[in-house]
Amino acid sequence: MKIISSLAVILIFTNFVCGQNDDKPVKETIIKVGDGCEGCDAVYDSPIPLEELSSVDTLPDYNTAQIKLEISGVIYQSDGITPAPGIVLYLYHTDQNGYYSKKGNETGRHGYLRGWLKTNDKGEYKFYTLRPAPYPNATFPAHIHPTIKEPGKTPYWIDDYVFSDDKFVNDEYRRKAENRGGDGILTPVKNESGIFTARRDIVLGKNIPDYK
Repeated sequence: MKIISSLAVILIFTNFVCGQNDDKPVKETIIKVGDGCEGCDAVYDSPIPLEELSSVDTLPDYNTAQIKLEISGVIYQSDGITPAPGIVLYLYHTDQNGYYSKKGNETGRHGYLRGWLKTNDKGEYKFYTLRPAPYPNATFPAHIHPTIKEPGKTPYWIDDYVFSDDKFVNDEYRRKAENRGGDGILTPVKNESGIFTARRDIVLGKNIPDYK
């Protein structure tokens, strides 16, 4: 009887513990990659849960912009061949006067011109936005800041999206480009609708320090 009672206690305890574990979410193991990233945590500011993001996003004021951009591409795994689904891409940039302006309760320095998207099953992404202006009195080209968030890794930055027709995208700029994630220099082409289209493919981990 004593043995049966002991077994019963063990079974009850085991079921209790297992039941508790089933109710607890499994904590994701995060690997630190990159060399630091000011503002990269803004990827988590998305008003939509990251797992529910679409592969297409339209940033604010696109419909009122003088110069409209449609930027698309494919994000590949580190081999540069295999499409990478489920990758979050966070973007932000200046307005058409070169400022990170705000319209509401935005936190941080990124302003309101920002967006979040996640690659589809084919690794594809696309976003629509206005063409940003360079910082006032600066000698750096107009740009769009991108942040990558892979499952199981910390967010990291890749080269800015810049434009080949920008006067500051000169030989010196090209020479100093780190090509993080691949080449970020776009060549916009105006389509029949008056929208400037450009393509940028991204390779995960390319030229990213401590990438595993």
